[in-house]
Amino acid sequence: MRGPLVRLATPLKAWTQRFAFVLLVGAAFALTLMGRSDTPVVSELRTAVTDLVAPFLDVASRPVATTADVIHSVESLAELRAENAALRRENERLQHWRAVAHELRADNAALQRMLKVPNAPDTQYVTARVIGDSGGAFVRSVLVNAGQQHGVTVGQAALAPDGLAGRVVEVGRNSARVLLITDINSRIPVVIQRTRVRAVLAGDNTERPKLTYLADQAEVAPGQRVVTSGDGGVFPPGVPVGKVVETPESGVRVQPFVDWHRMEYLRVADHAQADALMTDAAPSAEAAVAQGTPR
Repeated sequence: MRGPLVRLATPLKAWTQRFAFVLLVGAAFALTLMGRSDTPVVSELRTAVTDLVAPFLDVASRPVATTADVIHSVESLAELRAENAALRRENERLQHWRAVAHELRADNAALQRMLKVPNAPDTQYVTARVIGDSGGAFVRSVLVNAGQQHGVTVGQAALAPDGLAGRVVEVGRNSARVLLITDINSRIPVVIQRTRVRAVLAGDNTERPKLTYLADQAEVAPGQRVVTSGDGGVFPPGVPVGKVVETPESGVRVQPFVDWHRMEYLRVADHAQADALMTDAAPSAEAAVAQGTPR
């Protein structure tokens, strides 16, 4: 029985080996045609083969996914360690400056007591949302949703998170208009923070207002910070305004810190020094009569 089977299988094996390449090409071509065919039989066959192979593919893909997750976890751990080290260094640096600030504050308080310097008045703030923009070519102002009933008055400073935005010029019961520092009618007393050179920041309806009334020998260089001087008591001293960006012969230009395109909220500063100055400057009727001052 075995002999006839061997004699039958031998030529079949030789024939298969001889035409194996042709058979593979034909099978591939047939599978390609079946894949392009949209007949229900082919679709059911494709679905059955997919269902049969899917569990094996799932099992085969799990080690790959697990390895990828492990690699990602190791990379994240390395990044976290580096970030933690950087935060530790930053914390140490901030702790050092915190201690220095406490010492300077104590020294400043002691010197003020020795010189009998009066305490600076407290500044109260009213936070308001920007609800309107003039958007004109000749007026740079915004409308906020806080007015007289919230304690807002004309002349108060309006501060953005990054620095000075402008001052209040009109007040209603529930709203107020703020004139921006870039407006042509804006004049702000400022000082260059490092050199303490005083000047007036004058708007001219451009993105970079100009420093005016500078001393002839004033040292001004690009990059220097400009803050409010507090002259007149209208604006709190030391409020960031901008930095010097240009020093041409035509005038020194300042780039404000405020991002005008992302200004959503303003803090209106009620600086008590302004009220005190106005009160001191206007004597009462009794004092005027006693001093013989015409009213």
